[in-house]
Amino acid sequence: MLKENAIADFKANLRGRLIEPIDKDYDEARQVYNGMIHKKPRLIARCADVADAINCVNFARENDLLVAIRSGGHNAGGLGICDDGLVIDLSPIKYTRVDPAARTVTVGGGCTWGDVDHATHAFGMATPSGIISTTGVGGLTLGGGVGHLTRKCGLSIDNLLSADVVLADGNFVKASADENSDLFWALRGGGGNFGVVTAFTFKLHPIDMIYGGPMLYELSETADVMKWYRELIPAAPDDLNGFFAFLTVPPAPPFPEHLHMKKMCGIVWAYAGPQEKAEETFKPIRDFKKPALDFVGPLPQPALQSMFDALYPPGLQWYWRADFVNELSDDAIKQHVRFGEKLPTMHSTMHMYPIDGAAYVNFLMGDEGEERVKKTYGDNYQRLVEIKNKYDPDNFFRVNQNIKPSKS
Repeated sequence: MLKENAIADFKANLRGRLIEPIDKDYDEARQVYNGMIHKKPRLIARCADVADAINCVNFARENDLLVAIRSGGHNAGGLGICDDGLVIDLSPIKYTRVDPAARTVTVGGGCTWGDVDHATHAFGMATPSGIISTTGVGGLTLGGGVGHLTRKCGLSIDNLLSADVVLADGNFVKASADENSDLFWALRGGGGNFGVVTAFTFKLHPIDMIYGGPMLYELSETADVMKWYRELIPAAPDDLNGFFAFLTVPPAPPFPEHLHMKKMCGIVWAYAGPQEKAEETFKPIRDFKKPALDFVGPLPQPALQSMFDALYPPGLQWYWRADFVNELSDDAIKQHVRFGEKLPTMHSTMHMYPIDGAAYVNFLMGDEGEERVKKTYGDNYQRLVEIKNKYDPDNFFRVNQNIKPSKS
C-alpha cells in the first residue's frame, strides 16, 4: 500500500501536477483517445520537465508501482494508461526547436505531430509524421511512424537522429548512432520497452507544398482499383505515396451531398516531388479511371496531415486489427471487397499502407500476447531481449507491446 506521506513527498518534489482519484479533474485526466479504454490509475503525474520524469521513475520503482507512459494518448490499445499504477504524462513537455542550417528539429516528449508540423513548415521543411496531426510524437515514433511521406523519406524512426531517455534505474542518457547505439537501435521500433523518452531529434526534408488528397471510386470498382494499385505502387517513384482505404463518406462539407454516407473505396495521395512535375505524375493515375471524387491538388504539407482530424476526434470507441503482407493476391482482393461492402458505421474503415519495410508494432491492439510480439519483431526479437536485459532487466517498463527480459 502506498503511504500518504510518501505521496506527499513525491508531490512536493514535482514541478508538474500530481492528480489523484479524489481530484475533480481525475476522470478527465485519465481519458485517452480511445473511448473504449476505462482504466483507473492510482496517480497521474503531469511532468513539467525531465526532472519530473526522473522523479516519477524513481518513485514508482521504490514503491513497486506499475508505470504507464503517456505522450499523445492515441494508442488504440490504451497503453498510455494503467490500472492502480502511475501514469507518467509527458504532455506538458511540449516544445520545438528547429535548426534550419542542420535541417533538424528537436521536440519535447509531449508534442503532437501538429506541433512539429507547425514548427517545421515555417522553415519549408517536414519529417514523416503519421496521418493525423493530434497523434503524439512519442508513441508513433517508438513504434515505427508510418505517414504520408514514408515512401520518400522513410518511417519516423528512419529520421530519428537522437533521443533523450530516462532509464528504469532513474539515470538520464542520450541515445544516438554515437552514444548508447544499442539503445538507439532498440528505440527505433521497440516501443516504450526501454525508457521514458523526453525528447526526440529528427532530420528534416525540404518539403513545403505537396500535391495530394483523396480520390474516391465507386465500391463496384474496388477490384479493378486494387489490382491497378498493387501494380502501380511498387513501380511508382518514391516521391509518390498513396494508401488505399475503404470508407463511408462523411455527411458534411467539403464532400458533395450526393456522396454523403456512401460506402466507397479510395486512395489518399501525397506527392512530395517537384510541384511542376505533379500534374504529369498524376496524368496516368487520372487516365486509369475517372474517380467519383478527386480532391487531389497542391496544398501545404500540414494541411494534408490534419485533413482528417475532425473525422477522428478523441473519445470514440476504437478497435483495430492489423497485419503485414508481402503481396496483394486476387483472393485477398476478393476478401477486401467482401468486407468493404459491410462497413457497419461511418467511422469503420480499412487502410492499407505501402511501407516497403518490416512488420509494424504500432498497429497491434492492446495485449495480443507474447507470441504475436515475437512474430512481429521476427529475427530482431532476440537482440531486443538482450538490450532489454541490459537497460530494463526487471521489466519495469511493461505497459507496452512487451519485450520480456530473459529472467522475467
